[in-house]
Amino acid sequence: MSTKYIKPTESELEILSVLWKNGLASVREVHEELAKTKDVGYTTTLKLMQIMHEKGLVKRDASVKTHIYQAAVSKEKTQKHLLGKMIDGLFGGSSTQLVIQALGNHKASHEELEAIQELLNNLKNQ
Repeated sequence: MSTKYIKPTESELEILSVLWKNGLASVREVHEELAKTKDVGYTTTLKLMQIMHEKGLVKRDASVKTHIYQAAVSKEKTQKHLLGKMIDGLFGGSSTQLVIQALGNHKASHEELEAIQELLNNLKNQ
């Protein structure tokens, strides 16, 4: 039996990003991090995290008064899934078109270009 992948919404991805960075966090800690960059109410953050718990996107430790949350999905798996959907939907299945678009619209640092070149070299030698 395979488990169906649940696609997080944009707001859920913002919460997951905080949890991926911090590991464990209370609703208040997540809310304070989100409030640094966007206008969001505490009750909205709380409700979203409760919904995410029901969906299986986060785990919750309810053994203490202040519930502690952590991501139940990995950052890498989520990135891979969303990137695959984006390549299929926006770039006609062409990862080449995605890379050309990304590099054409973003000034890559010398270190990033070296990492990309190393990846290309490894792919050529497989």
